[in-house]
Amino acid sequence: MPNFYGLIPAAGWGSRMGAPTPKQYLEVLGRPLIYYAIARLCGCKNIERVYVVLAPDDERWGQYDWEAFAPTLVPLFCGGAERFESVRNGLKAIRDDVAADDWVLVHDAARPCLSDEALGRLIAEGGADPVGGLLAVPVADTLKRADAEQRVAHTEPRAGLWQAQTPQMFRHGALLEALSLPGSHVPTDEAQAMELLGLKPRLVQGDSRNFKVTYAQDLEIASLLLQQEES
Repeated sequence: MPNFYGLIPAAGWGSRMGAPTPKQYLEVLGRPLIYYAIARLCGCKNIERVYVVLAPDDERWGQYDWEAFAPTLVPLFCGGAERFESVRNGLKAIRDDVAADDWVLVHDAARPCLSDEALGRLIAEGGADPVGGLLAVPVADTLKRADAEQRVAHTEPRAGLWQAQTPQMFRHGALLEALSLPGSHVPTDEAQAMELLGLKPRLVQGDSRNFKVTYAQDLEIASLLLQQEES
């Protein structure tokens, strides 16, 4: 039976946040934002090990005590300039410890509100799929296509559209192959990389709480959701 591993790319800065500190280290309820992604994956009984891919010159990681997650948590100082490069470098770094058929769950450091239920659905449904899958939610809002003057060009039909979340779970060997394809195209997530191999990942129902912290006000929303979870 294949094993399950977590991988959290955390080598970026999060420029849209406009903060002087890398986004993954911004404080939420007294802890760095990345703590919550790590805690959720490390707390899952199905996941053997969780790797965090950090920038080679990351000096902040060592300022925190991660002993509570040992030996499950393993830092890798091999992050790249782009997210997909960090994931690819991480996959290369662990290939002596992970089989090609093992599942790797790639999760954003900036999604602190992943639920146990959603994670369990991904492992159950994605693990039963030959390709793998990703958490996602059907698009609920009306979508507008803008023109060059930032006016509405037309309304996009939302039927069949889903908003991708993470984790995204694929076989180690297949995902590494997908992220190593030659060419200038930069995949925005792991599912798109798999699509470039001609594969169709399964969409697994997520929930709106599993949002990505992108802007400063998102930290307040995350704090409220996490407080509700702890109460």
